[in-house]
Amino acid sequence: MKRLKAILKKIFVLPPLPTVLIAVPSFLFVFVVLSLGVHSVLAYAAYILSAYAMIVTITGFPGVIQAVKKKAEGSSLLQKIRSHPLGNRLLGDAVFRSEITLHGGLFVNLLYAALNLFSGIRYRSAWFIALAVYYVLLSVMRILLVRYMHRKPIGEDIPSEFRYYRTCGIILLFMNQALVGIVVYMINQNRGFSYPGMLIYAMAAYTFYITILAIVNLVKFRKRGSPVLSASKVISLTAALVSMLSLETAMIAQFGVDQPAFRRTMIAVSGGCICAIVLAMAVFMIVKATRQLRAIDSN
Repeated sequence: MKRLKAILKKIFVLPPLPTVLIAVPSFLFVFVVLSLGVHSVLAYAAYILSAYAMIVTITGFPGVIQAVKKKAEGSSLLQKIRSHPLGNRLLGDAVFRSEITLHGGLFVNLLYAALNLFSGIRYRSAWFIALAVYYVLLSVMRILLVRYMHRKPIGEDIPSEFRYYRTCGIILLFMNQALVGIVVYMINQNRGFSYPGMLIYAMAAYTFYITILAIVNLVKFRKRGSPVLSASKVISLTAALVSMLSLETAMIAQFGVDQPAFRRTMIAVSGGCICAIVLAMAVFMIVKATRQLRAIDSN
């Protein structure tokens, strides 16, 4: 078993330089294949390489970031940023960065919720209403965590943090129903997201980035022992997974063949997996928080 783990680690956990040299060409390769509409052995090779590139990017992302940080440490620009108290805190305090990210995510979610709600009412569209419900619930969770961060320092009151953690898990259960509605609507109406022109490539790069970052941060911040920070990373991962679903539908619409059955099958499989993952995270959060609170109360 140890030998198998060592072999798998050599294959899927690479140093920073090999990670970049494999990931960047592989992702470019699959985008070229998709843009040219190639449907051959070359396309299958591109898909396999991109899948492998995604794995090594996720496992090697922290190492790449650390390598970039080491290279940038001596730069004059970084020194100027560190000379300012706010810049120094932003670069050196991971918890503070999480708070900034949470505030930014809340603003974007509220904007999306308002736009989709307006569109749903104006066009009487169940599609936009379902998206509005999703973004509203996402915003509610982030509002709860932002309020807590304003009231108490992270890690000071763990029982209270677990209560917020459990509340977010309960809201995530309801949000999962909105996700199911979105997926069902896409399947029944054969509808999805779309991005004009070259914007789809920028959205693909951004979606891959936030998904990898969300997975890495979810693992990283679990070690800090703060349920509130862990909840914020679960929210980020949920948003990233939905972005992956929207990207998939957009790429099928722009690069895929005109086969409604294939489109529905792909959306059903990927959408079902995402809903199952969100449901599992919600149940895990509720169960874990309940057990921890019972253990604390018993002591």
